[in-house]
Amino acid sequence: MADEGNIISDLNIDGAQPNGEDTGPAVGVIAQYVKDLSVENPNAPASYQWQSQPEIGVEFNIAANAVGDDAHEIELKVKINAKAPEGTQFIVELSYCGLIGMRNVPEDQAHAFLYAEGPRILFPFARRVIADAVRDAGYPPLMLEPIDFTGLYMQQLAQRQAEEGAAGETPAGNA
Repeated sequence: MADEGNIISDLNIDGAQPNGEDTGPAVGVIAQYVKDLSVENPNAPASYQWQSQPEIGVEFNIAANAVGDDAHEIELKVKINAKAPEGTQFIVELSYCGLIGMRNVPEDQAHAFLYAEGPRILFPFARRVIADAVRDAGYPPLMLEPIDFTGLYMQQLAQRQAEEGAAGETPAGNA
């Protein structure tokens, strides 16, 4: 029987160069995890009897930090607050993270990945954690609507550029 060798390296599927000089961009999810989860049910069991529909407030915050030369942590923070006229039904605070490996990616593309594409990848998993936490608190699961992280990223980028452009303008003076 002939020596078959390593099929992946022979076919160069992973993009590795034969000389070890990897110059192509590469991005991948290394791990996903719940960093912090808090569930408050301050008015139970009375809140299970309330007939009014709660108002659901949802807040998102995205952070990214380098944790090594080729690794970044994306943190998707979600805070849910359900308030009825009778009082607070539940509060859920989640910090859901992804460890992302990133190599040979230009800075502008890396920033877009960390603040738009990465959160888009993490969101369905964070959504499930929130639905389970609300269900475990005794309420129907809360299924958050999908979020257009790329659209939000582009909107914030345009807003930031407009603010910088306005700050850079100097008023015309009298000569």
